[in-house]
Amino acid sequence: MLDRIPLPKYSPSEEAVNAISHLVGVGLGLFALGWMLRSALEAPTVPKIVGIVVYALSLILLYGVSTAYHALPVGRAKKVLRILDHCSIYLLIAGCYTPIALIVFWNTTAGKLLLAVEWGIAALGIAANAYDMTAKPTKVLSQISYLLMGWAIMLIPLPTLLEVGQGWLAWIFAGGLAYTIGIIFYLAGGKYPPMHCVWHIFVLLGSVIQMIGFMRMV
Repeated sequence: MLDRIPLPKYSPSEEAVNAISHLVGVGLGLFALGWMLRSALEAPTVPKIVGIVVYALSLILLYGVSTAYHALPVGRAKKVLRILDHCSIYLLIAGCYTPIALIVFWNTTAGKLLLAVEWGIAALGIAANAYDMTAKPTKVLSQISYLLMGWAIMLIPLPTLLEVGQGWLAWIFAGGLAYTIGIIFYLAGGKYPPMHCVWHIFVLLGSVIQMIGFMRMV
């Protein structure tokens, strides 16, 4: 299976930018974990702690895998990490929704719906990529899934969001917008490799913006 997985051709300088930019993301995730846990422990609840840990670990995992993938030389290990890199995107998106569901919408139909949609699609996407990430149906599924998962918060009525989202909702939306705009550069990177570096910057920007929102939430 690994023999069928192509590796994009990036220059050494492009790979350095890709790796370093997402190494910053690892530090971001560690900072988020420490700061948010400290804040949560002032009024701890199990849902709050679980939501924070899942979010921060998904952030650390995505950036850690991406950093390792871009830092490694061409070989089988790099191909394995490319699969994990794609799978970790699902984990991060679902991980971002977990604190929203467990902290803001705990024990509500909206919270249960968000968790079911996010983690259900994540499980399907991860299974498809692990089986054959090169298949066209898998690529189409991934592109559609990322957008559907990313904007699943729109399943919740706007009046409800505005009522509970003061102080944090705008940051989550702004971060989601940065991710969404970044997809343009991700797709362009297929033909023009330097655009992948720009994609990395938009991903990092989206994470920073949303982290501010989550910090305000807890």
